[in-house]
Amino acid sequence: MALHRDDICDRIRTLALPVIDSMNLELVEVEYKRSGREAVLRLFIDKEGGVTLDDCADLSRELSTLLDVEDLIPCEYSLEVSSPGLDRPLKSEADYERFSGRLIKVRTYEPYQDDAGNRRKTFLGRLEGLKDGSVVMSLTEGQTASIPLERIAKAQLEFEF
Repeated sequence: MALHRDDICDRIRTLALPVIDSMNLELVEVEYKRSGREAVLRLFIDKEGGVTLDDCADLSRELSTLLDVEDLIPCEYSLEVSSPGLDRPLKSEADYERFSGRLIKVRTYEPYQDDAGNRRKTFLGRLEGLKDGSVVMSLTEGQTASIPLERIAKAQLEFEF
């Protein structure tokens, strides 16, 4: 029976976390994409002060050997390890606390009302933090928004010039 993409990502995450933790890195995201007979496994990592090329190369070497032994991916694939970039996704509650004060973009699953009564799916503003399970933002238009985590489809840092 073929594994679903999410199952593969979960198994990779479980396998990779001890190695990543031992290298004092943070796993931001695991992405597995397959197109025909080709597949790509991407791991996005971070650490305080940012990751280096050496961090990515070292983790890639460690994981490559481990993945070959465990044989979790049922086809040939390319392994890519990189930083999450300037538009880093916000995935955990800790991310919303860590990046408080930064400019972020949030997309909700369905239109949600900001504190001024406007309904929308995309919010851009300064992250104030997390309060009672909701992301609190000062929006660029001057309003505020408090969006429950379960309504957020995607959240990411925005690059500021």
